[in-house]
Amino acid sequence: MDIDFVIMWVDGSDPAWLAEKKKYTPTEEADDRDERYRDWNLLKYWFRGVEKYAPWVRKIHFVTWGHVPSWLDTDNPKINIVRHEDIMPAEILPVFNSVTIECYFHNIKDLAEHFVFFNDDFFIINKLNEKDFFRKGLPCDMLAFQPVVANPSNPVMSKIFLNVSLVLSRHFDKRTEVKRHPGNYFHIGYPPLYFFYNLLELFFDKYTGFYTVHGPSPFLKKTYEEVWEAEGEYLKTAASGRFRSGNDVIQYLFREWQKLKGNFVPVNVCRLIKYFEIDNDNKALIKTIRGQKRKVVIINDTGKATDTERVTRKLSEAFESVFPQKSSFEK
Repeated sequence: MDIDFVIMWVDGSDPAWLAEKKKYTPTEEADDRDERYRDWNLLKYWFRGVEKYAPWVRKIHFVTWGHVPSWLDTDNPKINIVRHEDIMPAEILPVFNSVTIECYFHNIKDLAEHFVFFNDDFFIINKLNEKDFFRKGLPCDMLAFQPVVANPSNPVMSKIFLNVSLVLSRHFDKRTEVKRHPGNYFHIGYPPLYFFYNLLELFFDKYTGFYTVHGPSPFLKKTYEEVWEAEGEYLKTAASGRFRSGNDVIQYLFREWQKLKGNFVPVNVCRLIKYFEIDNDNKALIKTIRGQKRKVVIINDTGKATDTERVTRKLSEAFESVFPQKSSFEK
């Protein structure tokens, strides 16, 4: 089957982008932190990882406000530059909210039915194959319950996760779905913790939340189309926020819908990735990159790193040890 990758990127230091962003004032509750837009100058290693370890990908859809890295060869036949106006309604633009943009991927021209969404901080560091993401034509994923946590350090995401659960509860009955597809919830190979979560959650008849792995997300395009058909009026409002806020939904809505429908193959996707949060001391992260101890490494910016110049240098050195050669995606 044809499999595409979709990746979003923003240059938070672009003067033109900053000038446009300054024309709009986020609400008091909006999440407009610098780390939402910060670029660590590591993107070329994402492309090198794709070329070396996932050469089977048909096309890379590069979703951007309009700017592209100066080193990116946009003439590469595998790259499709997608601007926000190409996929989103004009009346909600400009948008500085990644979770809003994620809801419109199905509008990407020439997008394959099978695609994988990558954040720009999900780096491929070892060999991937198609079966890591799709088997028998279906996405590989894990269906697990997890209560939405009231996190005072990131209240916006707590509200977004609850919004996702509320939408799903309008279309799926928790206990009915577990009885219908028990193997999707209690699959041998899932982490033991999530067996416990799913068993415990059976005591509650309403959805309290879902555990979605923060990593590459495999999708069927028809899932997006189905959710928009069922919840289009709601999404026109919820997927229109210029800045991230508690009124939003996230692509997890589409991913969990896909799973609740039974349109996936249950696997332990935690084995595919290793998650880190950037700080000033990234020894374990750097060791994982250099040792290529996972197929995908997640480098999440939560605002902990203060010595950004040193951190960028150390991470670049680690990636250079794995990817010393330019890819064909670079000029």
